[in-house]
Amino acid sequence: MNEQLGQWLTSPAMIRAAVVIGGVVLIITIVRLLQRAASGRLESVDARYRVRKLIALFGWIAAFLLVVGVFSGRFSQVTVALGVAGAGIAFALQEVIGSFAGWLAITFGDFYGPGDRVQLGGIKGDVIDIGVLRTTLMECGDWVNADLYNGRIVRVANSFVFKEPVFNYSADFPFLWDEITVPVRYGSDHARARQLIQDTLSEVVGDYAEFAKQSWREMVRKYRIEAASVEPTVTLIATDNWLQFTARYVVDYKLRRSTKDRIFTRLLEAVAATNGAVELASATVELSKAPVVDVRVRPA
Repeated sequence: MNEQLGQWLTSPAMIRAAVVIGGVVLIITIVRLLQRAASGRLESVDARYRVRKLIALFGWIAAFLLVVGVFSGRFSQVTVALGVAGAGIAFALQEVIGSFAGWLAITFGDFYGPGDRVQLGGIKGDVIDIGVLRTTLMECGDWVNADLYNGRIVRVANSFVFKEPVFNYSADFPFLWDEITVPVRYGSDHARARQLIQDTLSEVVGDYAEFAKQSWREMVRKYRIEAASVEPTVTLIATDNWLQFTARYVVDYKLRRSTKDRIFTRLLEAVAATNGAVELASATVELSKAPVVDVRVRPA
C-alpha cells in the first residue's frame, strides 16, 4: 500500500500538478505584493485602479503560460484534436472573445474610465469597475427622476462598445449644457424679468462657466470643433399665453438637479422682491360668463 502511494506521489502527473499549484500560489503572492506596492506609490485613484488591473491581467497570463509549459508534453499529443476543436470553441466563446477585445479597446482607446458617467444601450450610470469581460455601472435614472442613483448595479458586456454608440458625459468635457423655461405674464416688465434671470444665472453658475471656458479651449485644440460660447444666456419668445424666457447654461454633469433647484429658488425670491413688477404665468382657464340653460319638461 505504501509502495503504491509512493509511486502515485512520484508519478509525472502528480509532479506536474504540484509544480502548477506551487507556481500559481507564487504568482498570486507576487501579484498581490505588486498591487499593494502600486497602491502605496501612486496618488491618482484612476492610475492605481488601472495598474492593479494590469498586474492582475499579467498574473492570469503568467498562470496560463505556466500550465501550458508544464503540460506541454501531453498537449503535443493532441495537437490535431485541439486544432479541430479550436474553431468550435472560438464560435462558442465569440461573446467572451468580443468582450475581451472590448476591454482592450476601453483600456487603450480611452472610451471611458472608472468614475465616468456613461450611457450604454440606454443604461445610464457611473462606471465603478471595468473587468476583463464586463463593465459595472451604478445606474442612474429609470424610476428616479433626474440623474440620481436608483441603487441598481448593472453589468454590461465589454463587447457592447463595438455594437452601439457609447455616450460619455464626463470625458474631455466634464459638464453639460442645460436649460430651463420661465413663463412670465403679459404686462410684466420684460426687460427687468430678463435681467433677473440673467443675474440669477450669473450668481449660481457664473463661476462654473469660467471653468468651462478652459475645458472648452482644450476641446477646440484637440478636435475640429467651433469655439462655442459657454456663458449663461437668456432668450425670449412670445407665446399665446405668456412671455417665455429660456435660460441656457453649463453645469456639472452630476449636479443638474441641485443646480436647477438653486436657480429656481433664487429666481422665486427675486420675482417676489419686485412687488408685482414681474409675475410668473401659469396655464389657467377663466369662465367669464356661464350660458343660460333652459330646461323644459313636457307633461306626459
